Amino acid sequence: MPRVFKDQWILLAMGYGALNFTALMAGAADFRYLLEKGYPRARSLELVGNRYKLDRIHRQILHRGVFAVKICSQRKSHLELPERIRGKALAVDGYNVLITVESSMRGIPVLLCDDGWVRDVAGVSGGYRLEETGKRAIALILEAIRALGPKRVKFLFDSPIARSGELASLIREKIGHCNMVGDALAVPVPEKILLEHRGPVATSDSALIDRLPRVVDLAGFVIRRSQECGKLLELREDQG
Repeated sequence: MPRVFKDQWILLAMGYGALNFTALMAGAADFRYLLEKGYPRARSLELVGNRYKLDRIHRQILHRGVFAVKICSQRKSHLELPERIRGKALAVDGYNVLITVESSMRGIPVLLCDDGWVRDVAGVSGGYRLEETGKRAIALILEAIRALGPKRVKFLFDSPIARSGELASLIREKIGHCNMVGDALAVPVPEKILLEHRGPVATSDSALIDRLPRVVDLAGFVIRRSQECGKLLELREDQG
């Protein structure tokens, strides 16, 4: 797991501030074309990256955001609109949602992906450290959940990541302050519990989306409703 140093968020924001949008959009179109033709994903990304001389950041954006039409259609059939979770038990993929919202607040590009989900490209989860921006991101997430009105909410965090227990404890306390019913836990394998959950799950993890019947894009909902978050980076001219 990558270690996150105190200033890594700043370094990430600086790196993403120099994006070549012309090459990125052209690369996205070519990558999408190759995927539609059935070429292997890794090899297609390598070909496109080499053609447009894309660095690691640009390739990561394409990897996270571009998918074949068939995959997009399948995943969109699993999409639960945020407004439809009222009265239901919501499970939240903790680091997934938190880091996506926090990335947007810090000016690091967050993608509106081909499959309809919003994803970050920060890649910092393995060594995540909660700072003031993260605390504000938690507040925005809880405000959004309270507005959506699930009957209860459960946040799940990866216990192998340092201080996950403290983070879960903080969110558990704030859930109570928001007069909501819920819990926050640090567990060895959150994915196992999320896959067993009977109700909507908030995540943008592709592996989970492909296996769960109803998935809500909570991070995307938070980012769109908050003026504290940045704009979404779209990789298709026809999105909007």
